[in-house]
This record gives sequence, structure tokens and C-alpha cells, in this order.
Amino acid sequence: MQFLGLIIGSLIVVIGFNLFLIPHEVLSSGLSGISMLIGMITPINTGLANFLLNFPLLIIGYKILGKKFIMNSIVSVIIISFGLYIVPVIPIANDMILSSIFGGALTGLGVGIVFRCSGSTGGFDIIGMIVSRKKDFPIGVLLSGMNAVVIVISGFLFNWDSALYTLVSIFVTGKVVDAIYTDHAKLTIMIITEKGQEMREHLLTNLYRGLTIMDGVGGYSNMNRNILITVISRYELNEVKNLITEVDPAAFVNITETIEVMGLFHRPSPK
Repeated sequence: MQFLGLIIGSLIVVIGFNLFLIPHEVLSSGLSGISMLIGMITPINTGLANFLLNFPLLIIGYKILGKKFIMNSIVSVIIISFGLYIVPVIPIANDMILSSIFGGALTGLGVGIVFRCSGSTGGFDIIGMIVSRKKDFPIGVLLSGMNAVVIVISGFLFNWDSALYTLVSIFVTGKVVDAIYTDHAKLTIMIITEKGQEMREHLLTNLYRGLTIMDGVGGYSNMNRNILITVISRYELNEVKNLITEVDPAAFVNITETIEVMGLFHRPSPK
């Protein structure tokens, strides 16, 4: 089902690009937008540009973000790149505003499905996840800044109407992704498990976050349990869920929205 989800989500992104956004010179967010730009102003196909731009990021991500996530991302990037190469660029709607909104919504839907299948469509999301591993940096600000570059380039190369429609597309994409995946940047994870020490070691080895461990007793079973609590960014959610399942598929996991974090959000470096 996960592989099927990656295929469906990636194909939805292709439809949003080639049938709604590209025909009206409206760009998407991130490296996808830059790929579309290259496809519009050079003989290079958008799909080929998308693959070439994402390839080095996927190699770096493989070393930092883990094998499963990057392999799923590679599948998505290949499907999107191949789809952009073979699907003809045909406008479904003549109205530019409608195309920007629906193209952005379809892109967000596809990206959200890929996220839920423990992958990504590459691009700035990979950069955001790598940065979130290394520094306590507001990823939303970083991604917004990189997308702003796409918008400004669109304005100078085409016209400022196209740039504003690109902004609409990016905004709609972000809202739909948040609605499908998760709409909060920070999440608190509480894990109740009988394998506390194994879980602790596995999470600390693979996750760039600290955690707190407490002792507990099952109300029904009266058996000892460990309670592990950590705060993560939304980009790490699927990875953390997979890490938990690898150690204890029967663990009880509670995921809640976090309004604000004070103190160190990332694990302090050993001295």
C-alpha cells in the first residue's frame, strides 16, 4: 500500500504541474519550481531538470536521513520526473487564477500523500529535513525564504502577474499539504513501551532530538512500563513512527500538537 501511495501521490503532482501550472507559466514551490523554470526557458525537459537537481540532494539525504525515507523519495522523484517527461503540457482551464488554485491544490494533495507514505518529492523538503537535523532553525522561515527566491525569479523572467499567481499556487500547496499531513510545525511524542532502553538507544542513535524517560505502571495490567517523551518537527514524524515500530510495534504512541518550545529543541552535542 505504501508503494501504491507513492505512485498515486507522485502522479497527482505530475497532473498538477503539466495540466494546470506549467501551461500558464505558474511555478510550484522549491526545486520543482526551479525545474519548471528551466523547462520553460531552455530546451531541457522539466522532468529531466527535476531529476538532475534532486539527485545530489538525495545522495546527501541518504547519508543523513536514513535509507527507507530516501529510497521512498527516490521512487517519488523518478516517477515525477518520468511523468513530467511523457505527459503532454496541456491546459485544462484557460483561467489563470483557477489553474493556479487547482494546480496548487493538486500538488499539495500529491505531496501530502507522498509524505504520509514515508517519502518526499525531494527538493527543498530534503534541505529542510537536513537542516532540522543539524540546527535548531525555524524550517518554515528557511523554506519560505527559498520559495521567495522562486517567486522573485518568476517575476523578473516572466511578469509580476505570473509571480503573484506563483505565490497563490505555493500558498495553496502548503495549506493542502498541512491539512493532509499535519498542520503544526512541532509535535510532542509520548511513547509507552515495555522496551524502554531499547527504544531510547534506537531513537537517540537515529533521531537528532533529546528525550525524557519516566517510569510508569499499566493501569489494567499492573506491569511496569517506560514512558518516553520527545518533541520533533513535522518533517520527522513518519521517520519517528517507523523507528518506534522497528523496536516495539505494540507500543502505545500519543502524538499531540505543540504550541511553543522553550529551551534546547535539538539534542546538545556531547562534550
